[in-house]
Amino acid sequence: MSTSTFRAAVVRTPSGPDSIEIIDVPVRAPGPGEVRVAVAAAPVNPVDLGVAGGTFHAMGLIHQPRWTGLGWDFAGTVVATGPGVDLAPGDRVAGLVVGFDRDHGTYAEQLVVAAGAVAVVPDGLDLVAASTVPLNGLAAAQIVDLLGDARGDGDRLLVTGAAGAVGGYVAALARERGWQVTGLARPHDEAFVRSLGVGFTTHAEPGWDAVADAAVLQERGLALVDDGGTFVGVRPNAAPASERGITVAAVETRPDAARLGDLLARTATGELPARVHAAVPMDDVADAHRTVAKGGVRGRYVLQP
Repeated sequence: MSTSTFRAAVVRTPSGPDSIEIIDVPVRAPGPGEVRVAVAAAPVNPVDLGVAGGTFHAMGLIHQPRWTGLGWDFAGTVVATGPGVDLAPGDRVAGLVVGFDRDHGTYAEQLVVAAGAVAVVPDGLDLVAASTVPLNGLAAAQIVDLLGDARGDGDRLLVTGAAGAVGGYVAALARERGWQVTGLARPHDEAFVRSLGVGFTTHAEPGWDAVADAAVLQERGLALVDDGGTFVGVRPNAAPASERGITVAAVETRPDAARLGDLLARTATGELPARVHAAVPMDDVADAHRTVAKGGVRGRYVLQP
């Protein structure tokens, strides 16, 4: 990396892992309210596979003329700050870059982001682990906000995909809102799901007060909700239609520095699980995408620029 450019992973004509390129991008000084971060770690999330594969281009959500940057969350070290920022060079931070239609992402050696989109990483939490918290942790916290508090002591919540990154966080966080939580996952995930302090099942029958659909079952998940219950999905652009008086919502994850700071602190103490599968060089991004696409990976592949 020269002092005037940095490396970033992008797609020009998306067609899967082989269309990912690593290019040199000019360094930009942070403006008011912004920080420039030397990225230490950037997780591979399922949404990134959709971007590289052209899913969101085909839906009309991406219109970049040159390239589209990959990656949503990251952790690293502040190297420069713009006016009006409380952070200082040397601070360890993690954060989130949202939206599909952008030419930059977190798969990069450097990143300029709004200071309000990052939180300080606590001492004792390494940056690879911290990088896996922003997207999945905030998505889960905001799913739980959409579920709200349980209305009674016996209100039953089913979390689909409870062994996944989002589902695991939802299962852990929803208990605090009074829900009687059961995680739906594969048999070999039972020990992990139960370690979250919730129930476990490999097959769910209808009749749940609420379903948090981290596995994207969509209409099949909605069918498990009792009449008048609540369904919260993870695809804001493709929520199933409401039926039987069910309240249907879908999370659209947004930055929240205060909430992220709390999630990072709880990960540092071990209260919430750190979900790292493996850390690999950014040059191995295509292989990481291929492996994640096969399914069954628990925890995140994390790219290190």
